[in-house]
Amino acid sequence: MTSADAVDREAAWLAAADPADGLPALLASQGGPFDVVQAYQPRTPAARKNSLYVCRRRFQEVRTAHIRRMARHQFELRITWPQSSPTGSAEDVQRALDAAVDLVLLRVGGLFMDKTHGGRFLSVAEDPAEVSVDFADPVASMQNRADLTCLISYSADDAEING
Repeated sequence: MTSADAVDREAAWLAAADPADGLPALLASQGGPFDVVQAYQPRTPAARKNSLYVCRRRFQEVRTAHIRRMARHQFELRITWPQSSPTGSAEDVQRALDAAVDLVLLRVGGLFMDKTHGGRFLSVAEDPAEVSVDFADPVASMQNRADLTCLISYSADDAEING
């Protein structure tokens, strides 16, 4: 593991599904709400697909002791949610996005007493102990006939190294 593969590690955790762990699946192929869960924003995103892209917003090296340092990644999950509903209801689409975000937050929260995302990190969403969700204005999206979007931000710490 290096700091260069942190986005891929986090995307793998979000795309994973193990019915035994009690966490929700996010990919539609596993019963979740997203057609796409992948690392990095593509040049041409999938059209008309519920998509979640894992991006790194910030990277810090935190000195934890005289010769110890730790990589801290600030992740940003970019969600794109098409405004299509069998009933034509804008409210139903927004409600479905809220439900999908809730599942993402459960997955980010991780397993009970294990915040490592399956050993991929030292801890996730623990220092600082916050996850933020910012929703784009749905009125502007509806007027432009654009997808609904939101951003979810949180940090992950890697294991300490000497240096």
